[in-house]
Amino acid sequence: MALNAPSSANASATAPPAQDRAQLLASTLARVAMGDRAAFRTLYDLTAPHLLGVILRINKDRAQAEDLLQEVFVKVWGAAGGFDAQRAQAMTWLTSIARNRAIDSLRRKQTEPTWVTSRPGAEDQDDDMLDQMASDNDGPMDLLGQAVQARAIKVCMGGLSGEQQQSLALAFYQGLSHAEVAEHLKQPLGSVKSWVRRGLQALRTCLERAGALQALES
Repeated sequence: MALNAPSSANASATAPPAQDRAQLLASTLARVAMGDRAAFRTLYDLTAPHLLGVILRINKDRAQAEDLLQEVFVKVWGAAGGFDAQRAQAMTWLTSIARNRAIDSLRRKQTEPTWVTSRPGAEDQDDDMLDQMASDNDGPMDLLGQAVQARAIKVCMGGLSGEQQQSLALAFYQGLSHAEVAEHLKQPLGSVKSWVRRGLQALRTCLERAGALQALES
């Protein structure tokens, strides 16, 4: 279920009184931590306009900012259990996640690899499988599906060898090329390519068994 970009005008019309807002957000986050989808939607409606503004102050690209906002809420769904109302206000905690994600996006842009994009070759078909894991402008219900998929990926990653995990993390989470991964790990280029290829094959098999790959490719 896709949502339009959050509107600050709509948010202000439904926002609770200022003195109750912090308490409402904290209690809503607590419900999100227990897997409450209705609470997740409420949290999105209450905070998305503000968090989008935080992201836009760092990354001026509106389309990218809206994509980053969705990533923020995927993170929130998985990390809500770590929120401690005794240590920080809910909005402060959410804003920190949004700010960090926006800063990371600028870092990724500076080192954005060219080899991650589609190109001919059997090995690259595996690369494209990971590219399909992100979606554009999804709403809260779609984000829940992404969170479930992310958990499956985490479990499957844990079944890979240490070399495969390192190589995939550097290649797909930090955007390094095969040559850069080899230099970073101080390992032969051929070994790194083998770790990436075999790691992707093992990851695909594991996701198929978990039923997550079909959802990613649908």
